[in-house]
Amino acid sequence: MWDPGLYLRYGDERGRPFADLLARVGATEPRAVVDLGCGPGTLTATLPRRWPRARVEGLDSSPEMVARARELVPGVRFTAGDVRDWSPAPDVDVVVGNAVLQWVPGHEELLVRWAGQLAAGAWLAFQVPGNFDAPSHRALRAVAADPRWPEALAGAVAPRTVPDPEQYAQLLIRAGCTVDAWETTYLHLLPVVDATHPVLSWMEGTALRPVRQVLAADEWAEFRQRLGERLAQAYPVAGDLVYFPFRRIFVVARVQ
Repeated sequence: MWDPGLYLRYGDERGRPFADLLARVGATEPRAVVDLGCGPGTLTATLPRRWPRARVEGLDSSPEMVARARELVPGVRFTAGDVRDWSPAPDVDVVVGNAVLQWVPGHEELLVRWAGQLAAGAWLAFQVPGNFDAPSHRALRAVAADPRWPEALAGAVAPRTVPDPEQYAQLLIRAGCTVDAWETTYLHLLPVVDATHPVLSWMEGTALRPVRQVLAADEWAEFRQRLGERLAQAYPVAGDLVYFPFRRIFVVARVQ
């Protein structure tokens, strides 16, 4: 279960890559725009302002996120569903995926399929985290390796990888697109506001969600404490801030 409140705790930091991604999309008068993995809709809300004549839709696998999006963004159609089952309607000219495809194993096949289904001139733009070997994720895997946890936890923290920008570019060029691909490492300056380490708070909104689903309440409390201790060593507090580098990969493709 996704918690919109936890996810939005660092809404500004999570929103910046979305804006940087859209800045490279050159569509002027798209007929329809779809936000895949729309979450609570706070970023989807910027799409009607960018393209006021377009029909804007959002799709997310979490009913909780979709319910929140419907409350926050009236006038946009939000649907609960799996991106693996989604196909673009004939009038979809812009598809945006913000930090969603990393959750989908084999999403490269989806990208090729969508590129083949979109009309000539349509845009496919997405960004994914590229930080799965960062100290935060290494700490997560180290704590999860303790045999005291249920066996199911191994699947919840299984190492994930995403292609590099060059690999995405080659894939979509072969699929008949022109491609703009790059990576950026953001340095997030996370304030210390309570006893919880800021990087732990960040991870609770995303990477720790599958862990929380597997563990009982007492197990989760212990896991959270142990991970917090490791994160405090990996990301020490400097003044009232924690410096948190975060690598992201961006791709903007246009169908030819």
